[in-house]
Order: sequence, then structure tokens, then C-alpha cells
Amino acid sequence: MILHDTKYLQLKSAKLNNDCCWVYAHRPNAKDVVVILPVIEKDKVLFLIEQRPPLLAENIAKYTIAVPAGLVGDERQGESVEDAIQAELLEEAGLKADRIEIKTRKVASSPGCISETVTIALAYIDRYNIISEPIDDNGVIVSRELVKIDNIYSWLKEKENKGYALTAQTLAALFYLKEGDL
Repeated sequence: MILHDTKYLQLKSAKLNNDCCWVYAHRPNAKDVVVILPVIEKDKVLFLIEQRPPLLAENIAKYTIAVPAGLVGDERQGESVEDAIQAELLEEAGLKADRIEIKTRKVASSPGCISETVTIALAYIDRYNIISEPIDDNGVIVSRELVKIDNIYSWLKEKENKGYALTAQTLAALFYLKEGDL
């Protein structure tokens, strides 16, 4: 049952086997979410520094560390996951991948709260060359940082000590960085 409906998000409830009512968020216009870890010149990763309104509103974190990501099919009808990966990488990072590897599908970052799942991909970019001016996503993306792969852990700890939040999807994508051959 839909409790509240907006253009991009619904608040719904569902009955469980014990007649308990579960309330959750649902994105009616998106069939998936893509999360892209841009691996640049085999030894760097591009991160986005964002300001996410829910974390700001609840005074949890001013900044969030993320990677390019986006909804599949919310604005481009009939869009495939593969098309969304290329589109979001270009929109949010200004980059085109030389090679893309989808690492996993159906990752649920908060299944007790939202129905969406994520497809995680690594995007290999042989030469760092911005081919299109990246968007700021309505002010959400405040900067971009290239970090050497060998320095990611210490960089993340430094940001955590400064109060930054790390998205679960970014952390999951980093797991696959160690798994693959660069």
C-alpha cells in the first residue's frame, strides 16, 4: 500500500506473515541503481565529495564520500544498466570508460528501509581526460578527488576523522577493487 507518493519516491507499507506492517521507501521510476568505481590509469580512484541533504538535516555529516552513481531508467526510458553506467560516469565525472566490468548485482545497502538494489561496476579509464564538464547534481557534488589506490585506506581514515561519512555502496565497490586484476 502506498502511504505517500512523490515523483521520485514512495513511502509504502507491506504486511508480513505475522500481520506486522513494514514501512519502507520505494523508487517507482527506477528499475535499478548503478554504482561505478572509476579506476584511473590503473593506480588511482576518483571519489566524489558530496553534501547529502538527509545527513545534513540530521546533523550526521556535512560531507559524504561517494563514487559516481545513479538510477537506471528514471529519466531515460528503456535504459539498460550498461547504458546507465556510461551515462552516469560521463555526467558525474566527465569521463568515458575504456572498459567496464560489472562485478555484482542486487546489492541491498539498507533492505529494511528501502527496496532498491545496486549494480556495482568498475570503470577502467586508461588516461585521465575529462571529455565533458561534470554536473554538480543540483549542488550535491561539491568536489572530486583522485586518490592513489595504495593510499585509499589512509585517505578514508583521514576523512572519517574529519567527520565525513562513507557510503555503503562506495565501500562495497572498493571490495571489488582488491579482487580484480588491475
